[in-house]
Amino acid sequence: MATNEESGDAPKDVKDLISGFMSSTIESYQHMETPVSRYLTLVVAPSVVFFLLTLVVYVVTDFPLLISAPIPLLGLLSLVVAVIYPKILRDQKRKEIEDRLHLFITHMTILSTANIDRVEVFRTLGEEEEYGALSEEMRRITQLVDTWNQSLDDALRIRANKSPSKPFADFLDRLAYTINAGQEIQDFLLSEQDVVIQNYVTIYEGSLQNLEVMKDLYLSMVLSVTFALVFATVLPILTGTNPTMTVSAVVVMFAFVQTGFLIMIRNTAPYDPVWYHPTHQTTDAEWRIRISVAVGFLLTLALIVACLLVLMGRTGIDPDAIPLPIYAAIPTTPLLLPGVVARREEEKIKERDEEFTSFIRALGATETAKQSTTTKVLESLRGKNFGALSSNVSDLYKRLNMRIEPAMAWRHFTADSRSYLIQKFSEMFLIGRQMGGDPKKLGELISANMNEVLQLRERRAQSTVTLIGVLYGITAASTFAFFIGLEIVEVLSQMSIGLNSSQLDITTIIHTNVYDIPTIEYLLVIITLLNAVLSSLMIRIADGGHKVNSYMHFVFLMWSSSLIAVFTRVVVGSFLNV
Repeated sequence: MATNEESGDAPKDVKDLISGFMSSTIESYQHMETPVSRYLTLVVAPSVVFFLLTLVVYVVTDFPLLISAPIPLLGLLSLVVAVIYPKILRDQKRKEIEDRLHLFITHMTILSTANIDRVEVFRTLGEEEEYGALSEEMRRITQLVDTWNQSLDDALRIRANKSPSKPFADFLDRLAYTINAGQEIQDFLLSEQDVVIQNYVTIYEGSLQNLEVMKDLYLSMVLSVTFALVFATVLPILTGTNPTMTVSAVVVMFAFVQTGFLIMIRNTAPYDPVWYHPTHQTTDAEWRIRISVAVGFLLTLALIVACLLVLMGRTGIDPDAIPLPIYAAIPTTPLLLPGVVARREEEKIKERDEEFTSFIRALGATETAKQSTTTKVLESLRGKNFGALSSNVSDLYKRLNMRIEPAMAWRHFTADSRSYLIQKFSEMFLIGRQMGGDPKKLGELISANMNEVLQLRERRAQSTVTLIGVLYGITAASTFAFFIGLEIVEVLSQMSIGLNSSQLDITTIIHTNVYDIPTIEYLLVIITLLNAVLSSLMIRIADGGHKVNSYMHFVFLMWSSSLIAVFTRVVVGSFLNV
């Protein structure tokens, strides 16, 4: 009985999922900036015509199925994308809002503690381009107030009804009610901090759970493609089809599958960058990374040229003395240098983030207690041990003591730290102090919010470690499967030569003459190279670190694939030739 109920629940869940998707798509059309009729005329209608044309081409032409089948699929894809594009845009805006909402609310809270007009708070936040869609919402709210003479609470309600993010819409509704009731914005925002942080934690953890689902789905899909590639390599020995074509088709499919998962992981991973990249300043850390990247690429180009000369027989070294997969791995090795340099700098940034919470709390509390300037407080604080942040605190004190403008001194402080969180929270602290905010309250607020983010980063790091293990494991397993199939085919082709006789032509049963072993090996090396590139990019997106970090994983993945390929061919060949 329970089984029947469970089987009945599955179609219901699918039906609810489809109905929810359709209702959200219809809602996205209702909130489009472009009129619906104009969008249907200029975008959807041409995609319908294109789809009908692809159907006509499929029916009329006489191409092979392998070529003709993708034509109507391309038309169908264009039609589906045209129909759901407004939903895609709305979902992207929703994610952008929810990824930055916690920093935005903290920034708003700090501005509200200053003695400025409440509309000016929204106007100031509208100038912060870093917040993206949230800044746009603030500009529209101020536009409703300034241009259309709406009250602030009515403007908030209007934008809440059009917001794609439910947490942000709820926040605007509560804020509108508070303003209408006559309560101070500062009191409301201070009490709202826990709610905002909990919402952010829920969204962040939801993204990490989605990454776990993506990881399991990726594992299943790559294993399926691996089996398909093994079949594409081995089955032509029985069917007589061209194995080079079948293997090439599976290689392209493998690249599409991994690229698709890369895009999905990019859209799923929470937005929480580690690095801060100042636009008008290049720090010593950035110079070290740039120099290491330049050296790494120059050495890689030199090794590529050297490997090509060996393969062409221009060096006197026997090209067959080195296995082909090793030729692919050797030129990647110098890229380990920039990967290690970036990884070391990133570890320092994470140490500074850990120490910054203590520093900003101590700075705010001491300023309030001593009723002193930031410079005087830093004079005593720079003697304390803030770990990797100590030198940055000392440099900040020196700049302020030299009467450098505070905004410029703090800008150098955040640039030297290279931390995204330190940059955002330092800017908030500086603005709050300049507008007359209480230093102790500012320090405690920033410290509490940053501690929550750092705890979430710990969970993200654990999730990334699991993903790294999966990617390295599936790389090893798939490479072993690829090359064991190749070795089996090569051994069978050698055996068929000895089995031929006047009574039996073995080539009528085992079609070894269709194989071009060197070409297939090249294709398998290409697929291991693609896997290393795309897997390293997945790791980089998952951990949110510097893009140069992916170089290190690329080298490790490429070398592990190459060594496993050589090991597989040597060991399996020795067993099968016994």
